[in-house]
Amino acid sequence: MGMQVGGKKGGPMVDINVTPMIDVLLVLIIIFMVITPLTPKGLEALVPQPPPPNQQQSESDQRTVVIIINRDKSMLINTEPTTLDTMGKRLEEIFKTRAERVVFVKGDGELEFETVAKAIDVAKGVGLDKVGLMTPEMEAGQ
Repeated sequence: MGMQVGGKKGGPMVDINVTPMIDVLLVLIIIFMVITPLTPKGLEALVPQPPPPNQQQSESDQRTVVIIINRDKSMLINTEPTTLDTMGKRLEEIFKTRAERVVFVKGDGELEFETVAKAIDVAKGVGLDKVGLMTPEMEAGQ
């Protein structure tokens, strides 16, 4: 608070100094902007939809790529056995001629998610656009 002595009327004149108050408000605005939490974003996942009943599998269904992870951590790409080390090269071979770069991951229910996450990481590292997760309920059409 500042004070001026003297003036036109001959008495003391008092003015409020707003500069420190504005400085404090600007600092508070900056602090609130920095500590505002951002919304977390997880992995994008697709869920395959079951085919309608009484419809035969089309060519696109036969071209669907599914990474199957068994309880003993053995992995298959559709029906072909693979390992985590060779999965990247095999996925590159499969998808080098395809325009739609989508793969589904099906893990055993008793399996730790770490193994599934590693498979998703390999698929994303190869450059696949979308990675979907398959569950037993989705396979059964529920």
